[in-house]
Amino acid sequence: MVKRTISIALSFVGLIVGAGFASGQEIQQYFVSYGTWGILGAILAAVIMAATGYTVLQLGSYYMADEHNEVLSGSLPTWVSKFLDLAIIATLFCIGFVMFAGAGENLKQQLGWPVWVGSVIMLVFVLAAGMLDVDKVSAVIGGITPFIIVFVVAASIYSFVDRSDSWGHLSEVASSIPNSFPNFALSSLNYVGLSLILSVSMAIVIGGSHLYPREAGWGGFFGGLTFGILLTISAVALLCSTATVKDDALPMLSLVNNINGGLGWVMAVVIYGMIFNTAIGMFYSLGRRLSAKRPDKFRIIFITATLAGFVLSFLGFKSLIATVYPALGYLGVFLIIVLLIAWFRGHSRIEDEAERRDRISELVERRDNPKKRFTSKQRRQLRHLVRASNIENAELREAVRKELDEESDDDSHDASSDEKPSGDGDHLHRAIHPSLRLKRMVRSPAVNRVITPVGVRESCQRRRRIR
Repeated sequence: MVKRTISIALSFVGLIVGAGFASGQEIQQYFVSYGTWGILGAILAAVIMAATGYTVLQLGSYYMADEHNEVLSGSLPTWVSKFLDLAIIATLFCIGFVMFAGAGENLKQQLGWPVWVGSVIMLVFVLAAGMLDVDKVSAVIGGITPFIIVFVVAASIYSFVDRSDSWGHLSEVASSIPNSFPNFALSSLNYVGLSLILSVSMAIVIGGSHLYPREAGWGGFFGGLTFGILLTISAVALLCSTATVKDDALPMLSLVNNINGGLGWVMAVVIYGMIFNTAIGMFYSLGRRLSAKRPDKFRIIFITATLAGFVLSFLGFKSLIATVYPALGYLGVFLIIVLLIAWFRGHSRIEDEAERRDRISELVERRDNPKKRFTSKQRRQLRHLVRASNIENAELREAVRKELDEESDDDSHDASSDEKPSGDGDHLHRAIHPSLRLKRMVRSPAVNRVITPVGVRESCQRRRRIR
């Protein structure tokens, strides 16, 4: 459980730590421009983001959602879900082409290359990654995240220690940075809304790829909290160095370059990777949503949307953040409110389903273990739990098999070094590798009595809605 929770958390952080954050431009406009009050705003944003992450990923897991509209239509009134669906679709596309602009600015500032070169390279990376499945995309996103964490923390420590001006003077200098809100609290709330509406589509998909709602929820919580801590640290660092970096398109990159030129080159690569994180998250989710009724058209839609975004990216990175982001932030605030209401109203059902899935996994694993007794009473209980689930039987069966396969792979790796062959080699092999038994079990007539075509129809009729 801990391993999966950490993986979910890193993937979620990777989604919301995008181009504007990694470059420092978002933080500078939303927080640093308010001086020391902006630091308090960053702390407030951390608290809200942790709660929001828990809610969104748990809802995604509850519905086992393949795209965001499954959660919206299942938990919200029709008119609200349609409005938010359109808002999210527009957001995915808008932020996607902002990422291409950020990629061009990154290489322009560090290497002096024309903006279009960095954008073209990013286009190639995004198109290639979009051909992978959601698990591989999540792994790519989560794998890059630790690098930005290391750089942000290191740069922040250096900036704080090297600070020579008073906080009052730094706040006065920071006040010259343009911002779009009358006070730090509204700016903070808008920023969380922006972060959510940027990441909600892919976050729901990541949550939906995990069977257990509790794991998905805590992954979202710790991911949101980690992001909030990084946000606060970054705001402090940029405020300490505001006099030297406030006019740059990528102030965080400038800060690292001021520390060490060699580290600046590495930071440029890391920021480019975070820009990629957001770009693939936006266009992959957009493709999934637009191809929901025609999954076979996903690649065509994904490629078309990505190419269109590339063309629009030449409007400019810094100006796009200042104009597009605040409007999207207000839509995100509305999204936070309605999702929190939906989660509170359906919390008991989510908890019941979480316990149900835990018990289903236990019974399936017990049934397939030749060393354990599986009674007729447990068989009836398994049948009842499967039919009571809000997930269709075939989908639930596949999800349970996938989760147990992953668990057995970890267990068998640990056990293989200790176990030795015996005369009953086949029996021993089955005991060490329950995943093999499960695959055989899925094809067996016994399981078909628990998960039947009739059960699929019954489950469809019983599919839950959070109202």
